[in-house]
Amino acid sequence: MAKAKKPKEEAKKLVIVESPSKAKTINKYLGSDYIVLASKGHLIDLPKSKLSVDVENNFEPTYRPIRGKAPIINQLKKAALKASSIYLAADPDREGEAIGWHIKNFLSLLEKVPTIYRLRLNEITKHAIEEAIQTPSEVDLNMVNAQQARRVLDRLVGYGISPLLWKNIRRGLSAGRVQSVALRLIYEREKEIEGFKPVEYWTLEADFLTHDDRLIRTKLAKLKGEKPDLKTQEETQALIQSLLQADFSVSAVLHREKSKKPPMPFTTSKLQQESYKKLRFGARKTMSIAQGLYEGVEVGESAPVGLITYMRTDSKRVSPDAKAEAAKFIQETYGPKYLSPGDRDTASKQKIQDAHEAIRPTSAFRTPDQVKTFLTPEQYKLYKLIWEDFLASQMSSALYRETSVEITGGEALFRATGTETVFDGFTKVYEEAADEDKKEGENGGDDAEEVNPNKLSGINEADKMTWKEPIPLQHFTQPAPRYTDASMVKTMEEMGIGRPSTYAPTLETIQTRNYVKKENGRFFLAELGNLVYEILIKNFPKILDFEFTAKMEGQLDQVEAGELEWRNVIRDFYTPFKDTLAEAEKLIGEEKIKIEQVSDIPCEKCGQFMIVKWGRHGKFLACSKYPECQNTKSLKETSDGSIQVDTDTQTDEKCPKCESPMVVKMGRFGKFLACSKYPECKTAKPISLNIQCPLGCGGEVVSRGSRRGVFYGCNKYPDCKFISWYKPILRPCPQCGSVYLVDKYLKTLGPHVSCPNKECEYKEFPKSDETPATISATPVVPAS
Repeated sequence: MAKAKKPKEEAKKLVIVESPSKAKTINKYLGSDYIVLASKGHLIDLPKSKLSVDVENNFEPTYRPIRGKAPIINQLKKAALKASSIYLAADPDREGEAIGWHIKNFLSLLEKVPTIYRLRLNEITKHAIEEAIQTPSEVDLNMVNAQQARRVLDRLVGYGISPLLWKNIRRGLSAGRVQSVALRLIYEREKEIEGFKPVEYWTLEADFLTHDDRLIRTKLAKLKGEKPDLKTQEETQALIQSLLQADFSVSAVLHREKSKKPPMPFTTSKLQQESYKKLRFGARKTMSIAQGLYEGVEVGESAPVGLITYMRTDSKRVSPDAKAEAAKFIQETYGPKYLSPGDRDTASKQKIQDAHEAIRPTSAFRTPDQVKTFLTPEQYKLYKLIWEDFLASQMSSALYRETSVEITGGEALFRATGTETVFDGFTKVYEEAADEDKKEGENGGDDAEEVNPNKLSGINEADKMTWKEPIPLQHFTQPAPRYTDASMVKTMEEMGIGRPSTYAPTLETIQTRNYVKKENGRFFLAELGNLVYEILIKNFPKILDFEFTAKMEGQLDQVEAGELEWRNVIRDFYTPFKDTLAEAEKLIGEEKIKIEQVSDIPCEKCGQFMIVKWGRHGKFLACSKYPECQNTKSLKETSDGSIQVDTDTQTDEKCPKCESPMVVKMGRFGKFLACSKYPECKTAKPISLNIQCPLGCGGEVVSRGSRRGVFYGCNKYPDCKFISWYKPILRPCPQCGSVYLVDKYLKTLGPHVSCPNKECEYKEFPKSDETPATISATPVVPAS
């Protein structure tokens, strides 16, 4: 009897996204009629092994499958042949459009390929996905061309300039189009700080007694009818003496109603700025967490849900549905008076990027507290920030009543101001962080002393005031502060350098290349960055020109709008760039001589003098006869700038393998112990801090290195899993009983000792004659 034929399997619809987590979220909404696969990022790109742009053939790019991505490409081809239709659902930006375009190109080569559509998901929710499926579109070739233009531009610049840096300094350096301009910002700020000369100035505050003996602190606001300009202590004391016999009275009591508008909903730039200022999340960390919130999180509903809209956007626009939902939430939760009375102007300054919405929660009713248990602490903090900002943006303004009292005597006018809240409005939910980089004015900042408004009640014009005590204050002008993540992103956006998708990668690149370093959250120019910048600005001033870089970004926007042909943009750039590149190559020898400083240290192998070179881990000494003589040595620089050989410090510790003495060497993450018989014996180990492991395993704490920096762990790892980013102190917390404390430094608190237990707030601060090390020098208590 013949076997019954299996019924033909009905073809399914194929949806292709970038990430597995996004695929998981979308798959649960679409059901069994669909199959959702992830490309895991780009599949096709310009090969790294060569320029891959034919400058003689109209800048034709050569694309190839990325190494290691062949299995994914084959998986997508197989699935496409069985599908009834294909939907490309990569992120709704230029990069996502390019990913979709490359996938469409290689799938279109298959026989009998079904129709290929483009889905753009501004949010990953059931409603948004179903609506996108009902109204699919095509791949936008203008967006693809804008992305192609950016890739080709960056490839021409990077592959043109970087080899010059390799020949002048060392291999592995890079000089990208946007990162070089970001480096210029930090270089110029560093030089501005180095050349800054502080100027002394003084301000004068004074305490007055009212007729009913209330003490009011005021500030000198005018002197002889002008803003005061006190330059020295003598000048200030002379003024005080002249006012001692003056009769003071209230010359004016002023009342003013003020309003404060709510913040606009987040753009990418503003999210990164506020995230840094409020949460201390760097730009890269912020975008990584936001990506996860956009792609979908399990929050106890029937399927994972995208908690926020797409997070790379210049737009402040909010959809009518989102506004209506927010209005309903505000009315039900806070009352109608908290609802914004009308629409605000959210038009984007850019022609292109307004296709997206602002960054907002996908539902105003999904409050941070409702989803907290499903999120990591960092996800919760960022979601709370986005939710609160969006809700506040849809609320009414805050209203204030400001009262100013002006007290006149002699030629001086003192002022005190008090502000009281009449209606809290949007501040009931959220207030933007203060600008950390706002400098105090060179003449003392505000011209009034802020006081409790209740102290100013009952004061009337012509009331007599009693001069109680003058308070002269010395100040010095301050240089512009070094950049933080927040101020760098803000400056780059204001100058038109880069776009939402490039801010975070740019800041990360200049750090990983060791062009800049971060200390207490601020960017410092590194010596290597100084060298790179000075070579670039001398040879490629146009590439580092702020206006030129901003103009290029504007032209890419025009390509996306269909107003410019992308190859023409590349041609206009490349023709003069090629000539500049040729001129720079002639100067390679001159630059190298300047950088490679000749020392007075002779090579013990051949007698030639050693020269200072740059390597992957910094500067070192190498024989000037290289490659004939390959002798190298570690170096150290003294306080007067002279170069010395950094000799290995021998220790009493013996090598566990060969019994030779261990010596202290310097590596990428600091000092470590190595066998003195290297290279015959390659034993190496971290240096012990002579602190017992707080977990009581019998091991000792050692410092270790990672890509994120130095951390502390147990030398019995992996048997003992103790780890800390802060140096441990082996004595118990007097508040919660934790077996150890840690040495910490925070910008807001300075150096201190604190408990590592997140539920415990115990802290110790050094006295005026102590440092944290002094505090930690108390007798250790063995771990229990």
